[in-house]
Amino acid sequence: MRTFSFGTFWSRVLPGALAMTTAALMGFSVAGHAATPQTPAAQTTIDALQRANAAVVGVEVTAAEGARSAETLGKQRSGSGVVIGPDGLILTIGYLMLEAETIQIITQNNKSLPARAVAYDLATGFGLIKPLLPLRGVAPVPLGSARELQPGDALMAATGGDDGDVSMTQLVSKRAFSGYWEYHIDSALFTSPPVGNHSGAPLFNQRGELLGIGSLFVMDTTGENRRLPGNMFVPVDLLKPILAEMQQSGSTKSSHRPWLGLTSSEQGGRVQVVRVNRESPAQAAGLQPGDVVLAVDGTKVATLESFYKKLWDRPEPDGEVQLTVLQGTEIKTISLKGVDRITTLQKPGGI
Repeated sequence: MRTFSFGTFWSRVLPGALAMTTAALMGFSVAGHAATPQTPAAQTTIDALQRANAAVVGVEVTAAEGARSAETLGKQRSGSGVVIGPDGLILTIGYLMLEAETIQIITQNNKSLPARAVAYDLATGFGLIKPLLPLRGVAPVPLGSARELQPGDALMAATGGDDGDVSMTQLVSKRAFSGYWEYHIDSALFTSPPVGNHSGAPLFNQRGELLGIGSLFVMDTTGENRRLPGNMFVPVDLLKPILAEMQQSGSTKSSHRPWLGLTSSEQGGRVQVVRVNRESPAQAAGLQPGDVVLAVDGTKVATLESFYKKLWDRPEPDGEVQLTVLQGTEIKTISLKGVDRITTLQKPGGI
């Protein structure tokens, strides 16, 4: 069983001055390879983080044969999740479970339990899974909020599975995030130093409350084009309004929106196509890598955020879209129909 010990935690994860500073902020003293609580509040923090860590599990997924997502995510996937419900409901990052054929939960005493997919929310990226056998002795973690978090706040990230671990990190920034894969959220948490196996890794505050779920490794956590590697976490504030809907329907209304099948980048006030997915609306319409998207339905777009929000601003996911693009030296208006991304994916067992 993985143990949670502050005896070596601080010096191993946060060496030198950073360990001293962070430990002091949380009420610990650090000497050599030991960390000891200085106050009752520090002991309370230890207890809360131990309880939070006990709810972390590993997630092992094998994608179904022919799964399109295997082209970018691989057929074998591993990451983490955290128990959030008394019935064993586990929150993870959704891309782990996309088109899953089998899902296994790895407990902290190295037991492997089969699980089923419960829900996937395309809009936020959250995924829900549930063991098929009772997950005994694991208490769900409370959901916190990132609203009061400030840059520099000390946080704990945890990973599950055979190489499960705990890592101390700090909040660097909170800001909107646009992904190259037609993804945008208005608020994301950026932390540093980075967590290695970040996929689905839960992020906790000092009260042991869940604040976010790991999604990405990033090189610029500040958002100021300054190299500072770390992670992007999807805040659980985005989960609370949709959790009941996810459990009831396996998805959310906001997940059913137009998808074109583009990988794009934002550079110098221009949205440039980097990759076109095979058998996608974009490929059928003749879009090519290197094309620059100038406008959507006649409205100029210069950022991924403006591109996506204008694309999604229509009542039906399969509605007609007009893109104005610069293709080589020629400006073209291309008409295409989006598709509901959810309908293009093989449903994992359970949804």
